[in-house]
Amino acid sequence: MAKKKVHLVLGSGGARGIAHIAVIEELEKAGYEIVEVIGCSMGAVVGGIYAAGHLPEYKEWILGLNRKGVFDLLDFTFAKQGFVKGEKLFAKHIEVTGNENIEDFDIPFTAVATDMRHHKEVHFKKGDLYKALRASVSIPGFFVPVVEDGKVLVDGGVLNPLPINLVKKEKGAEIVAVNLNGRPNSKYDKPPEPDKLEEMQKWFDKLLPDSMKSKRKTKAKVELPAEEESFSLIELMDSTFSFTQDRLTELTIEMYNPDHLIEIPRNACGVFDFDQGERVCDIGKEAFSKAMITKD
Repeated sequence: MAKKKVHLVLGSGGARGIAHIAVIEELEKAGYEIVEVIGCSMGAVVGGIYAAGHLPEYKEWILGLNRKGVFDLLDFTFAKQGFVKGEKLFAKHIEVTGNENIEDFDIPFTAVATDMRHHKEVHFKKGDLYKALRASVSIPGFFVPVVEDGKVLVDGGVLNPLPINLVKKEKGAEIVAVNLNGRPNSKYDKPPEPDKLEEMQKWFDKLLPDSMKSKRKTKAKVELPAEEESFSLIELMDSTFSFTQDRLTELTIEMYNPDHLIEIPRNACGVFDFDQGERVCDIGKEAFSKAMITKD
């Protein structure tokens, strides 16, 4: 009996993207053949490394990260376009899997980025994998953009966080989309550890004049009236980007309606909680079972 063919669309959502690893593994266990992968941001990272044939070693590395390991990968800078260069992170990716060119993959792969200068999406279907991934994950304000060939490239989630529209569906194949910005689940309301955004804000505060520093580091000691409470700069950046992604994702799902939609609750973990790999993989397995096995 021939395997069911699947076009796999992997969305953006930071560390929640570790759930993509579990989804891919569960699809293969269930007898599906993945005939195309289209990814945005962390979805591009996992999808691209899978299409290159290196998912097992990538999984071993990322699930081995602890809290210190995550911060050791962030090469902080104080550039006007962002405060993480990203070079250290992707040097590690290359160390884990080696250099790869997209056109050499057995499985067709597309990574989505956004060109801020020309206000349009950029689709990487060939060329250096890690250059494509570096562009696709460049969250505006956090990562320094990739500047290349007259383009200023940032996270694909700015315009298309779940790029279902890029699928060229084969006859008899199904579209499986993984949304990392699903409806919050109350069982994930309390994160297992302090939010890493606060730690990043503390680093950022060291570089700012007193008048611009976050006032929220005293929130454990002082309860501010609601009208006086404010978001830190990093919290505002994260929240604004997340809200936009949520709405764009909703509209995309309504318009393109995949055959199977696997949803990871947006409060499953924070954007930078890459030390929560095992837990996020378990959430991915659970979401797969709910969306795929129950439906089948």
